[in-house]
Amino acid sequence: MDLGRKNMKKIRSLILFTAVVVLGLVKFEWLCQAVFFLISIIRPFLIGAAIAFVLNLPMSFYEKKLFGAANISEKKKARYDKMKRPVSLVLALLSVMLVITFVIVTVIPQLVSTIKVLTKEIPAFGDNVLKSLESMLAANPDYQKALNDIEIPVINWEEMIKTVVNFLKNGMGSLAVTTFSVASSIVSGTVNFFIALVFSFYILIQKEKLGDQFRRFIKAYTRPKVYGWIMKVAGLLNQNFSRFITGQCMEAVILGTMFVVTMTILRFPFAIMIGVLIAFTALIPIVGAFIGCAVGAFLILVDSPAKAIGFIILFLVLQQIEGNLIYPHVVGNSVGLPSIWVLAAVTIGGSLMGIIGMLIFIPLLSTAYALLREDVNRRNGIGYK
Repeated sequence: MDLGRKNMKKIRSLILFTAVVVLGLVKFEWLCQAVFFLISIIRPFLIGAAIAFVLNLPMSFYEKKLFGAANISEKKKARYDKMKRPVSLVLALLSVMLVITFVIVTVIPQLVSTIKVLTKEIPAFGDNVLKSLESMLAANPDYQKALNDIEIPVINWEEMIKTVVNFLKNGMGSLAVTTFSVASSIVSGTVNFFIALVFSFYILIQKEKLGDQFRRFIKAYTRPKVYGWIMKVAGLLNQNFSRFITGQCMEAVILGTMFVVTMTILRFPFAIMIGVLIAFTALIPIVGAFIGCAVGAFLILVDSPAKAIGFIILFLVLQQIEGNLIYPHVVGNSVGLPSIWVLAAVTIGGSLMGIIGMLIFIPLLSTAYALLREDVNRRNGIGYK
């Protein structure tokens, strides 16, 4: 009798699962819309969880280094435990803000001054180009004759004025709607960011309690074997994401230092500023440094076009060294993933989800690689290595 009930329960579960799958396939577009709508609602909380995860790394460091003394009295320990979480959280926030402020103070003023120089030099550059063209035409009468033979179309000013008037009549309304939409998006984004930031503070302050609640919830609704597997995967994900962020920051510092040293030796201008910018943009895997290269080449171009070309060549050389040697080994070793799979993860993640995919797929693939390696070794009877 019990066996029959168990079989009926399995059959009902299988029928329910099949019905859900068929409904998802038939109403796939509706299902995607529902998922995106749900994500848009919980997006501030997802962003808050991501902020909390990143801030937890420096916060845990401060907790261990500043409040991890072993030989203290119980009275001092109780006082330390009460102080360590808020103090460490404030220090972690200050550390992140200090890094961002350092990058802004180093890069933005130089960029603004370069744009000012360009605005002054562009008119003179245009005059020089016109003078060069006039000299070339004077020295080559054939060019002048060819230009005179070109038929210049007659501009219908009346029709152009009518087009402009129609645009002003019909386009101002849509322009006002667009402006309002952009303003609403900015306000909404600001509000969502502050909600996410406050939510991240709550997570960090109560992370042990939330972790215990998560474990008890999973344990209450799953079998012991499933519970053990979920906790194992969650632990691997946490470890790999933490190591990936640490390795990514280390790789960015190495790359920025390489640029500062080589540019100083080769006497390129703005060595420190460009090195800091490239280190900051290199936090985006593989392709982030190219953004720093574009800005750096633009800044050097004002000082010397020849040096700008030399900087691009230097960047390509250092980028090859960093992309093929340093990055796969530093980041790959930090997450326990071979170099070839690091490059594969960056390529696949970038193709599917852009920059976010690059950041997520390396620790995800590292977790899947560790689980698959353990299962393969277990099936082959050689143990986990």
